[in-house]
Amino acid sequence: MTSVSTAALTNAMRYQQMRMQSDLVKATKESSTGKVADVGLALGGRTAQSVTFSRDLDRLNVIVDSNGLVAARLSSTQTSLSQLSGVAQNFLSSLTSATSGDSSQSLTQSAGKTAIQQLGSILNTSINGEYLFAGTNTDVKPINDFTAAGSPAKAAFDASFVTKFGFTPDDPAAANITAAQMDDFITNDVTPQFMGAGWQANMSNATDQQIVSRIALNETTETSTGANSDGIKKLAMAAAIVTSLMSTNISQAAKDTIVSRTQNMVGEALSGIAQVQSQTGIVQKRVSDASDRMKTQTDLFERHILDLESVDPAEAATRVANLTQQIENSFALTARLQQLSLLNYLT
Repeated sequence: MTSVSTAALTNAMRYQQMRMQSDLVKATKESSTGKVADVGLALGGRTAQSVTFSRDLDRLNVIVDSNGLVAARLSSTQTSLSQLSGVAQNFLSSLTSATSGDSSQSLTQSAGKTAIQQLGSILNTSINGEYLFAGTNTDVKPINDFTAAGSPAKAAFDASFVTKFGFTPDDPAAANITAAQMDDFITNDVTPQFMGAGWQANMSNATDQQIVSRIALNETTETSTGANSDGIKKLAMAAAIVTSLMSTNISQAAKDTIVSRTQNMVGEALSGIAQVQSQTGIVQKRVSDASDRMKTQTDLFERHILDLESVDPAEAATRVANLTQQIENSFALTARLQQLSLLNYLT
């Protein structure tokens, strides 16, 4: 009597409804995603292959996303280097005008000051909160302002002049400085301040070590450019000399030497900046090529995963429709069974 009782029939229908509802959840998921709901159940022994493909796909996607940030940093670096090249070109034009006598000494001095201020502004460019030219020290401004009050680089320059000649550039005695003396001062006193240890002691906070990024599973490269390259140093040195000495009381012969020497420095600076631009361009190409290769790999992995885990969308949709209909019928039948009773039958 128990097996055909109303309670037994009702419970059997309820258990069947729970199973069909569970199947409906899985079928709906497969219909919407196009993949099996339970990879382990569907693939069995091939589950490890699917997991391996998915893990490698995630690793590649992470590196591709990282390369996007690297490419943005390199692009901004190239823009800044182009701006530096423009600053150097304008400064060189002013020095050329001074050589030919078409520009006053005050204008030449002003051009030097503008150049060194623009150099500092460009080198202190940041992207996403990181300074482009700081090396690995990305949270600190890489270049100090030479023209700012209390500048250690300017103080060191002025102190070296007084030590060399025994008086300041504005002293009347400065009119007796010869071309040879000025040439010696630039070579032996100024150059070490910018091309030697004085650069990082007074002007630069950047590191020589650059940011190294993984641009592929088996490939890394330096993906930043520092403020300590020779081209940048020579441009800063030329601008500092002109800024500090062109409008002072030093002799005309000494000023002619300054213009001649700084012209050579700026020319060398342009070559150095162009070389850095070229190196940065090479890195940009490597990053782009690596991303393209990995995108091809990700396509292959995605196809393999799809081959393993994909379901027939038409079949999945049909199963959803059938299960939905069965559940609706089950609810209707359950409702009718619950209305049955012996009392109703006897009456």
